[in-house]
Amino acid sequence: MTADICVVVPTIREYDCMRSYFENAREHGFDLSRLHVVLVTEDFCDTDEMEAMLEEEGVSGEVFDGSRRAEWYEEHGVKEYEHVVPAASHAETSFGLLYMWAHPEFEYGFFIDDDTLPHPEDDFFGGHMENLAHEGEIETVASDEQWVNVLYDNVDEHGLYPRGYPYSAMDETVETERAEAGDVVASQGLWTNVPDLDAVRILMDGDLQGQAQTRTERDDFGEDFVAAEGNYLTVCSMNLAFEREVIPAFYQFPMDDNPWDVGRFDDIWSGVVLKRACDVLGTQIYNGGPLCEHNKAPRSTFDDLHNEVAGLELNEHFWEVVDDAGADADNYADVAESIAEALASGEFDEYQNGEFFEYCGEYMLDWLDCLDAIERRAPAPADD
Repeated sequence: MTADICVVVPTIREYDCMRSYFENAREHGFDLSRLHVVLVTEDFCDTDEMEAMLEEEGVSGEVFDGSRRAEWYEEHGVKEYEHVVPAASHAETSFGLLYMWAHPEFEYGFFIDDDTLPHPEDDFFGGHMENLAHEGEIETVASDEQWVNVLYDNVDEHGLYPRGYPYSAMDETVETERAEAGDVVASQGLWTNVPDLDAVRILMDGDLQGQAQTRTERDDFGEDFVAAEGNYLTVCSMNLAFEREVIPAFYQFPMDDNPWDVGRFDDIWSGVVLKRACDVLGTQIYNGGPLCEHNKAPRSTFDDLHNEVAGLELNEHFWEVVDDAGADADNYADVAESIAEALASGEFDEYQNGEFFEYCGEYMLDWLDCLDAIERRAPAPADD
């Protein structure tokens, strides 16, 4: 079978985690020939060992360090847009999206972080694919703050809010109902063990090693769900599947490598844009299983705080800019363009580092131009 799924893994150390994902696929009867793995790494990493791992596992794939990515931009005639993917940042997952866009045979994408493992009892790849194919009713969650805590189900016990959840939207009143899901275009799997929290919340939980003392278990998660129309949610790219069509509205924002040192909100803000696009187009982001085990390595909580603090105020307001954009659009690219223009042309002087919104808007417009340039050069998909 020709590969129709592109698996993007940003990694500098724990790439061997992918062996567990491949074993999970074998155990659950998922056809590994459907996968093509793109390992996004750096020049100081051992790419030969990464390539050997894929060969030993019998899985199709490529390894892209910084030098190889530069060659790829040149080969595809988009070197002028190389800046849209920041260097040495988790947001390098955007390169995987560009790679997918250049290969029309990839109908689906996966993001997997290298500090995760699949739960053996869950069919990881098959579960995500079932979510993307979901039809019928599903738990639908809304709040009076227009934000849904993806950990809402057991929040009275653990009190956790995930990284990127606005502080102003806490203590929300939650309402749930059973409703038709509509077309699911993204599947966010959640995580046991180390919760995905920001540094402020980790410090409040009494942990100086970037991990949080409070941990999540399978029992903390109830029914799979979607966030109701008009409600936003945090989207974490450590355990995520999506359909090709959303790529224009799924740009991983240029964090870390920017003049304001804003970091750690790349996947959060991309998720806000995607949710707005889904609301405009009548599609859904599915949340819940398959779970992964998040084994975040110890690191200074204060280092994470340093990376986040420059964008904390902006994160309180990013969704408000997005929420007013793209209402008349009829595809993901048009929604993204409307949001990008709102950011690029807005006046945000009242916010600390407000100029970063304009920077993000300009980069997102370049992102869309880059996709257009790639599409003009890409071969048409083969007939079935």
